Amino acid sequence: MTAKLYCFGESGNAYKAALTMSLAGYDWEPVYVDFFHGGSKTPEFLAINEMGEAPVFTEGDLTLTQSCVIQLHVAEKTGKFLAEDRAEMMRWLFWDAQKGSGQQGSLRFLMNFVPLEKRPAEAIRWLSGRVQTALATLEHHLTGRDWIVGTAPSLADFACCGYLYYPEPFGFERAKSPAIDAWLSRISALPGWKHPYEMMPGNPSDRA
Repeated sequence: MTAKLYCFGESGNAYKAALTMSLAGYDWEPVYVDFFHGGSKTPEFLAINEMGEAPVFTEGDLTLTQSCVIQLHVAEKTGKFLAEDRAEMMRWLFWDAQKGSGQQGSLRFLMNFVPLEKRPAEAIRWLSGRVQTALATLEHHLTGRDWIVGTAPSLADFACCGYLYYPEPFGFERAKSPAIDAWLSRISALPGWKHPYEMMPGNPSDRA
């Protein structure tokens, strides 16, 4: 049975789930959510996720929301990308939700997808500092190692990279973070990797 992932290309959280499925060889297909025109707030969408958020994973009678939950389901079903040190892997999944993607996604949205005249300068300034602190933590952790946990790629890697391939600026420059840069290159060399705008429907150019 082919799983469905309700998603849109601009979403790094959706990308985490889509990337995990693609790299694990999971049978799935995207269902486009027109987020920027209220697609996640329609009665039909709220019926499958009362939180009004993408991604949503469906497979038969099973419905899952929140990217890390979807990642764990895929890994446990396929036996792939579960780090031997599960507690350490989970530590980084939770870190990413709060300090990584949780802040990067908000900052990227404010800096690129909110109309220029409505962008909250003080909020952007404050959040930028938080994002830089978290990126420094990730850079330090990856220095001298290939993967976030152990000696092989795991869900921790696919969670923490969620927003770092996007071209829209939010203060992250690969050239200034050599350990992160090398790690992103290792991930993108894995069989099945695709850029988020190639893996999921939806692109800022669609609204240009």
